[in-house]
Amino acid sequence: MKYQAELGDVDFITGDYLAEVNIAENAQAHAAGQHPGWEETAWDGIQQTIDTLAQKRIKVIVNGGAHNPRGLAEKVQQLVTERGLSLKVAYVSGDNLIDEMKDIRAKGLPPHLDSDNSEVHYASHTLDLLAKGEKPVISANVYLGAREIVKGLENGADIIIAGRVADASPVIGAAWFWHSWSDTDYDQLAGALIAGHLIECSGYVTGSNFAGFYEYPLDDLYDIIFGIAEVEKDGTCVITKHDVKKGFVTEDTVKCQFLYELQGNIYLNSDVKAILDGVKVKQEGRDRVRLWGIKGAPPPPTTKLAIFYAAGYQSEIVVNATGYATSEKFDFYERMMKFGLQRKGLLDQFDVLEFQRIGIPEANPKSQLRSTSYLRIFAEAANPNTNLGLASLLGEFAMQHYSGFHSTMDHRTAIPKPYLSFYPALYPQSKLKTSINMLEASSAKNPSALQTTSIPTTPPPRFEDLERRRSYETRGAKELGSWGETRTARLGDIVLARSGDKGGNANIGFFIPTALPSAYKPASSSLYTESWDWLRSMLTIPKLKQLMGESWSESYFVERVEFEGILAVHFVIYGVLGRGVSGSSRLDAFAKGMGDWLRDCEVEIPVRFLEGRGLGKREAVPGGESKL
Repeated sequence: MKYQAELGDVDFITGDYLAEVNIAENAQAHAAGQHPGWEETAWDGIQQTIDTLAQKRIKVIVNGGAHNPRGLAEKVQQLVTERGLSLKVAYVSGDNLIDEMKDIRAKGLPPHLDSDNSEVHYASHTLDLLAKGEKPVISANVYLGAREIVKGLENGADIIIAGRVADASPVIGAAWFWHSWSDTDYDQLAGALIAGHLIECSGYVTGSNFAGFYEYPLDDLYDIIFGIAEVEKDGTCVITKHDVKKGFVTEDTVKCQFLYELQGNIYLNSDVKAILDGVKVKQEGRDRVRLWGIKGAPPPPTTKLAIFYAAGYQSEIVVNATGYATSEKFDFYERMMKFGLQRKGLLDQFDVLEFQRIGIPEANPKSQLRSTSYLRIFAEAANPNTNLGLASLLGEFAMQHYSGFHSTMDHRTAIPKPYLSFYPALYPQSKLKTSINMLEASSAKNPSALQTTSIPTTPPPRFEDLERRRSYETRGAKELGSWGETRTARLGDIVLARSGDKGGNANIGFFIPTALPSAYKPASSSLYTESWDWLRSMLTIPKLKQLMGESWSESYFVERVEFEGILAVHFVIYGVLGRGVSGSSRLDAFAKGMGDWLRDCEVEIPVRFLEGRGLGKREAVPGGESKL
């Protein structure tokens, strides 16, 4: 925040501090008086930057208020008063529905976020919140739009503290106010929604979490400055950065972030529905990429409601094996542990009990580390004694194990820890009671005495019911032999990707990079478009299932769309993350690594495309391997 304020000219600083679980993690501690309820880094940034904000007249909009936006706003107002600064502070209220959702078993469970799709199967224990009385609701927050933010800016607010507004809502609110849009200027609002989506994840658009990172000097990839969105009156935007410090903005970093955590070809917000099919990007100069082609439509009548509840206890045990007969060693250990649990009468008491094999030992290993992999035993249960029974087997079978058995010296993860599980729901926007609250110090001598003026806000004027999400294979797909000779190579040799989570679902977008790796110069137009025709013809839903191999389950459901303007194929895989967030048993519970895993899978790639990217012969690649 300090860098963005000091290192160049900006009109607004926006901040998204919330993952799905942030508010829930601190809700109990806040209620017990052991946590302020807001994000400490939001206060830290404002405290460091407050004098510059006042001097440059930069407005700030953040959702770092988390569970307690009022508390953070009052603390900021006290700082403003103490410094004698001419800044108005406000906070958003109305997202916190904990009082309404506490007695959910009596009032009924709101519909699940994916309830409109009959082909989606909920993960096991998804409905435990309703079925089991020992799982109390800890937090319940709806995702608000930008209406309260706009009202606050219209009433002179300089710093607006929100709780669970959607990630992009601060940017939408800033652009909406700046350009004096109406709440039915849907194309413009949709453009601002995507601008906000592009910069909401700190450095993700300036080189962090970038699939093509290995083509850059590694020292350019850390200590980077975050992105800036220049939102124009028609809603189109240019993504850029201050012309100082490290980081970079290219068509490919923008494509990566655009594809992150999408729901398909429609991106939803409480104020607008963004239709993404026509998206296009173009480099306009160093660290300047224009994005356009987004269309808007009225928002849905519902918004997302994130409910977290105390689901029980988690624990995990990790044991290692080295070299010869590793698979048989893990077979033996799993059988022994299940025998011990059966004898204790605990085997059927777990909500989740998985024996996950992580890694494969290297053939003809060059070191013991390269020969070692591990077994991760992951357990969830309602009763901590069930998990403790599992942990007790470490002692009982301490001298009964496979040859070469070893593990980490620290078994604290085997001790059961309480965990929260996530239930994503739908909530009617018409039932929300929201407001923007303007603060003012009553007296300079007593800065803690505050006056609050609450201004109610109203729902959007129009809604449009959600339709079934689009899903389709390529129209007019070409024969895969159309491009001549092929060689077996990794998909990632010519394709970049970005993946992420949407609750229990994962999204993955694959795209043809704009630039060649060797000199990072634009590829020839023919290579570019022909590679795209090959990618969309090859990467079908059946092909995705094949690439997922042993990780595919028939309980999953897949949707597929294409974004021709950025040469991307996009998938949503429903159910692959289980209950998602903190309740998921997956090692990669947020699907961050799923795209790179699938890029490492081998497919038949036309030789001309490999040669066009300088990969026609074997050469060194990251990790010391070799590729075509």
